[in-house]
Amino acid sequence: MLARAGRRAAAGLGLLQRSQQLKRSAWLAPVPSRLNSGLPMNIGVLFVPQQEAWVVERMGKFHRILEPGLNFLIPLLDRIRYVQSLKEIVINVPEQSAVTLDNVTLQIDGVLYLRVIDPYKASYGVEDPEYAVTQLAQTTMRSELGKLSLDRVFRERESLNANIVDAINQASDCWGIRCLRYEIKDIHVPPRVKESMQMQVEAERRKRATVLESEGTRESAINVAEGQKQAQILASEAEKAQQINKAAGEASALLVKARAKAEAIQLLAAALAQQHGSAAASLSVAEQYVNAFSKLAKDSNTLLLPANTGDVTNMVAQALGIYTTLTKPQAVKSQEEMPPAREEPQPPPMEELKAEQASSS
Repeated sequence: MLARAGRRAAAGLGLLQRSQQLKRSAWLAPVPSRLNSGLPMNIGVLFVPQQEAWVVERMGKFHRILEPGLNFLIPLLDRIRYVQSLKEIVINVPEQSAVTLDNVTLQIDGVLYLRVIDPYKASYGVEDPEYAVTQLAQTTMRSELGKLSLDRVFRERESLNANIVDAINQASDCWGIRCLRYEIKDIHVPPRVKESMQMQVEAERRKRATVLESEGTRESAINVAEGQKQAQILASEAEKAQQINKAAGEASALLVKARAKAEAIQLLAAALAQQHGSAAASLSVAEQYVNAFSKLAKDSNTLLLPANTGDVTNMVAQALGIYTTLTKPQAVKSQEEMPPAREEPQPPPMEELKAEQASSS
């Protein structure tokens, strides 16, 4: 009996010691925190690393926040309750399903970048800041996706990220955490929707190819028309220049011919004015008549000839008569244009003198 009682007492004492150890370990155990780098022991003199904030409680109540560098605490009274990192923290938002405005179910995940701004609020404002921010990001992403259609989700990714960041910052202000960025990593659509999107993309590409081809044909036709227009303009200008040059050449030729003919007429007139000029003219007319008579009936078989065609003398006389008729008015005109000659007094004839003497006697 005594042995049994001793064993019971030893077991009770062991249970009492174990419970005291559990209480002591529970009092000294750190509160679970997702944003700390381990809780150091209070040995009175502490060195806080850069970009960290240590939250100190004195007898279970918030006392102060240790800054980076050398700090002094009272052992047993002061206890380091939370260690908050002030660096930028990257959190992977798990994949979740969301329904768009046009009732398409998407599988979407993202990355969240945040930083602790107020260590006091981050320690006492929420139990698990990382979990809270992750859940808030998921719910906000679902609500924002419900406002957009599927096409706008892909086009307005940046605005969607900005809206999620604003919503998280408004809700996490009392937690001492500020969301810096939110980026959507992957968007998974159902297979049927993906096939329809691919068909839409192919149709859009075919449409753009057709439009580009038509625009190319249009540009080609415009270029061909412009080329033909320029060619016609240049051809007309060339023809105009050719006609001008041709007209100038013909005018110059006519002037040269006229000058040559005038000189020939002057020479002919001078030759006719000389002695035996009429005989030379008759000879020239006779030669031309003979040459013309030799060319008869070469071009056509039908001819109208005078009755005395073979009488050369008569024909030459007719030609000279015509010439004399044409030149007579010119001679009269030239005589009229000449000033009248002054008449010189002539001595009276001898008969008049004799008559005058007889009358006087």
